[in-house]
Amino acid sequence: MRVRASAFVSFVSVSFISFVSLTACQSSASASHLFERSRVSMGSSLRLSAWMADDAGASSAFDEVFGEFDRLEALMSVWREGSDIRRLNEAAGAHAVRVSSDTIAVLQAARQVSEWTGGKFDVTFGVLSDLWRFDHDRDNRIPDLAEVRRRLPLIDYRALHVDEAAGTAFLVRAGMRANLGGVGKGYAIDRAVEILRRRGLRDFMIQAGGDLYVAGTKDGRAWRLGIQDPRGAADRVFATIDLSDRTFSTSGDYERAFVKDGRRYHHIIDPSTGEPAAGCRSVTIVTDSALLADGLSTGVFLLGPEAGMALLARLPRVDAVIVTAKNDVLITPGLKGRLEVLAQPTDSP
Repeated sequence: MRVRASAFVSFVSVSFISFVSLTACQSSASASHLFERSRVSMGSSLRLSAWMADDAGASSAFDEVFGEFDRLEALMSVWREGSDIRRLNEAAGAHAVRVSSDTIAVLQAARQVSEWTGGKFDVTFGVLSDLWRFDHDRDNRIPDLAEVRRRLPLIDYRALHVDEAAGTAFLVRAGMRANLGGVGKGYAIDRAVEILRRRGLRDFMIQAGGDLYVAGTKDGRAWRLGIQDPRGAADRVFATIDLSDRTFSTSGDYERAFVKDGRRYHHIIDPSTGEPAAGCRSVTIVTDSALLADGLSTGVFLLGPEAGMALLARLPRVDAVIVTAKNDVLITPGLKGRLEVLAQPTDSP
């Protein structure tokens, strides 16, 4: 089995998370049980779970979380008329626009991840979003690569200016487009954690697509999470980890993808080439902030295994599991004794 801890590390949009049955689980030792609700938000499934006795209290808190996701989606969606990001894109090259403090916070965090990754993570990749299509066999196509290359100069996070004091953002060149799909759900999860803690919940899980946060315990023990086999069946995990009061985010090349002429094309686009990144199959980040985990899982995926692990060595309290394009599994030493590898991931294109 090709699994190794990286010597570089001295101390981390999609993943299947395996942790518990979807039905409420009654504990024989107490009246507490697992209460769950789910809906679609920000383009993916949002599932909330709490281990507690008071379903009414959890339900009310969950309603507030659902409302917060709706509010943030209205600010950050590229599809919503009048959203911060829609107005930012429409004003590209013309003038700065006033945006919410939430959007400012996400844009600043995104810039930090861009700096860490040397621009591999870049929210101005939106200029390519209408060229590549990954819609589950609908309209899947390889775009005109000459047109892709023509748009590459419009991808530059440094040309997105954020003025926190004025509450504005500005894309300085006409034609630029921002897209917060790589960090928006992470920020929403962090906000949801604040809500649930303020409402008195201590043992809960928030999952939005491949991003999640787990707090406290489930039935007295840490939450057990699984990392999906990138080439296996949708319900097959190759490793598990027990976590509490931490966030967990996976970016992979398998959820929104198609294979043509033996090559896999997927939605994680390298801004330096305009084509899908080729170095990894999946990257899972474990850290404290869902916002940073969301951005870093994509950023490390784009950097590739060697450069990605070198970056992680410089970041405190960040751990990772990387499945490389060669199907090797790289694990940071910070996960030693905590991650259980069940089997070598399936090896196929």
